Parts: sequence; C-alpha cells; structure tokens
Amino acid sequence: MFMDKTNKVHHKLSHDILDGMADWVRVIDKNGMVIYENQTMKNEIGFDSLGKSCYFSLGSSCTCKKCITETTFATGATSEKEQTIGNRVFSIKSSPVKDSDGDIYAVVEVFRDVTRERNLEREVLKRNKMMNKDLKYSRAIQKKILPTRGNYGSVSIDYIYSPSEVLSGDMFDVFKIDDRYTGIYISDVVGHGVTASILTIFVRQTMRAIMDMTTKPSKVLSELHKSFLDLNFDDDKYFTIIYGVLDNKEKTFTYANAGHNSMPLFINKEGIHILENSGYPICYLFDKIEYEEKTINVEKDNKILFYTDGIIELRNRFGEEFGIDRLQKSIEDKKCNIIESIQHAMDEFHYDVPQDDIALLQVSIN
Repeated sequence: MFMDKTNKVHHKLSHDILDGMADWVRVIDKNGMVIYENQTMKNEIGFDSLGKSCYFSLGSSCTCKKCITETTFATGATSEKEQTIGNRVFSIKSSPVKDSDGDIYAVVEVFRDVTRERNLEREVLKRNKMMNKDLKYSRAIQKKILPTRGNYGSVSIDYIYSPSEVLSGDMFDVFKIDDRYTGIYISDVVGHGVTASILTIFVRQTMRAIMDMTTKPSKVLSELHKSFLDLNFDDDKYFTIIYGVLDNKEKTFTYANAGHNSMPLFINKEGIHILENSGYPICYLFDKIEYEEKTINVEKDNKILFYTDGIIELRNRFGEEFGIDRLQKSIEDKKCNIIESIQHAMDEFHYDVPQDDIALLQVSIN
C-alpha cells in the first residue's frame, strides 16, 4: 500500500513538473502519434492533440522535411532542429524513451520558444550590415583625403597605406604653403577604428587651418596641441606627429617631433641618416607644450622617409620584429624603387594580418 501511494505521488509530481514548465513537452510513439503533451502545450496550441499525428498538432498536413523524432528512433541519439510554428520560432530537441530492456518505445520532444532571440539576432545582423556599409563609406573617404601620389612642386611623393582594421589611426599629408614652403607631416593616433579615424580627420583639418600662421613647425605643433585640448576627449586619447617644412629657396628641411617614436630616414648620396628629435605627444597631460626644431640641408633627389610604428613592430612567425635595421636594409640599394622594396621586404617577413596600422610616406626632393 505504501509503495503504491508513493508511486502515485511520484507520478503526480512528474506530471505537475511537466505541466509547470514554460516549454512545450510531448511524447511520440513509434507510429508518430502523440501519446502525451504537457498542459502548457495544450493551452498554447488551443486543443488536445492526444492520439493525433505529431505533425497535425503543429498545424501541418504532412510530415516535416526533417523529422528529428524518426532520427532519434533510428539512431537512439538526441536530435535537434529549429522550426517556425505560426509566428513563433522553436528550438526542438528529441530524446529517446527506453523500456527496461533498453529498447526505444517512444520519443520525448521539448519545444523552447526562441522567437525573441532570433528577432534580436536579425536586428543585430541588420544593424551590423548598416554599420559595415557606413564603415566602408568612411574608409573610402579616409583614403580619398590622402594626398595623391605624384608631384607637389618642390617634392614628389609615394606611399604605403594599410589599415589593420577598416579605419586607420595613421594619417599623413603634403601641402603647399606658398611658392617657397611645403608642409609635410605624418601622425599616429592611439588605437584603431572609428575614434582613431575621427582624430585623423581633426589632425588634417587643423593642420591645414593653421599652416598659414607660421612656417615654424614648432609653433604649428603648439597650436595643434591647443586645438586638441578644446576637444575635451578622455585622457587616454592622444596622438603623435612629426611635422616638417621644406624651404625650396634655402634648400632646407626644418622639423619638430611631438612624441613620434618612428624617426624619419633621410636618404642622400652619403647614405641613410636617422632624423632624431624628441617632444611630448599631443595629449591632455600638459596645458602648454613647446617643441624643438632641427634643420637639415637637402638637395635634388634626396629622399625623406616618414613612417609609423606599425612597420617597425611587424612580427614574423617567431615573434621577431621587423625593426629599423630591416627597414634600412630594404632601402640600401638607392637605385631601386624604395616603396616596392619596402613592401616586398614586409611581405617576405610577416606571416599574418598586421596587428597595427601601417603607413609610410616617401618624399623626394625635386
């Protein structure tokens, strides 16, 4: 008597648990007939489907294209699929029900409503598609504002430009100040992506706005720092820049460095020389910064190579960096095309997608 009573309690408890579940639960026999369904499923489909075919209760007039119940009967393994029922999407899992001999005599199916998750996924995909479209458009604009390869009066330029992401934090520019002076800079914004790319636009527009104020690079960088402070960005936003002015009359190049650790290379008939200089980056740590200028003499066919640290820090499969020595070695033969030689050296050295933006600007004195 006690065992019978206990079994009845357990049986009722099992039904109460199943009926209390938010998921639909039903059991299908070998003939494809419904032999049990929980109360949640009965309430939501609106009728009792006991004794009816498994597909009838799902509003279908024929068997499913992918019947996971048949798969479970045939293999004895759990099977899963997703199916749209009405205006809802369900994740359905079928599991075997075995007798004391281990033979499968039924399959239990659990239906979990995943409509909200799938709607959210579709919305995310839609937004991502729109965002990717915007990013591609922004990248096209960023590339469009790069200086055109070719002659700029007293100089001619060529370059390598390769963002590590869709948008880059590296930017360079060459502009004619007047018939005598030409301004040249390269900058590297901390980070990558949208924020970094917006800062590159700020650098470009600000440099072009203040370049007529003075031909002294140190003064221009100080004014650039002032303009940056007005943006009120977070303290972790900053950038480095080297700016120089070519005096076509005096045949000199005067430059100042705002924290840029990739020193330009000056190439003349004597060899390759590093144009060392130092200075603080454009950041919020200082209210006012003064920069030091240095000047070199230049002649026709001399070259100045500006670059960002993405080239120097490029790594091979052994974790070795490309480094300044490899960069110099790749351009030692001054008779060859320097840009092609550097690109070839980088392609031969690294084995994976670069982790940082790469920018290199070659300025040739005409």
